[in-house]
Amino acid sequence: MVRKILSYPDPELKKISLAVEQIDDEVRQLAKDMAETMYAAPGVGLAAPQIGVLQRIVAIDTSAKDEPADLIVAINPEIIYAEGECCEEEGCLSVPEYYADVKRHTKVIIKGLSIDGEEQQWEAEGLLAVAFQHEIDHLDGILFVDHISPLKRGIFRRKYKKIMMDKGSQE
Repeated sequence: MVRKILSYPDPELKKISLAVEQIDDEVRQLAKDMAETMYAAPGVGLAAPQIGVLQRIVAIDTSAKDEPADLIVAINPEIIYAEGECCEEEGCLSVPEYYADVKRHTKVIIKGLSIDGEEQQWEAEGLLAVAFQHEIDHLDGILFVDHISPLKRGIFRRKYKKIMMDKGSQE
């Protein structure tokens, strides 16, 4: 089921998610809904808080449109190793139509649980590394715009307000 994605400045997006204690049918259904929602948006990642569920679950698929899907569902993910630095343009399904350059690590190792409850490690570089960092930030109530300078954040707020006003007048 495709779910509604919360949009900035919804206060739910700033809340810290709780660890998943048990992987049951409800958690599996949530993961399935997250994947469907992410693909429908379309996006490369989605964290449970973005659909109003404060649980530490992320869904990521950075495969190209002409490649088969390569869905990763990570439960209770945490970065256990990071190196390098890059600055790439990011967007977010919860901050539609706005993009900004964000500094991230070029390589990360993530540990967490698979949807089957098995301990897992993901070694990620490039877009996958950025996506993991972006989605894990959501679990901690951090949006990508929180990483930009205060000056740029002020510009973002004004620009975003205008984008949303323009969007509202077109509907």
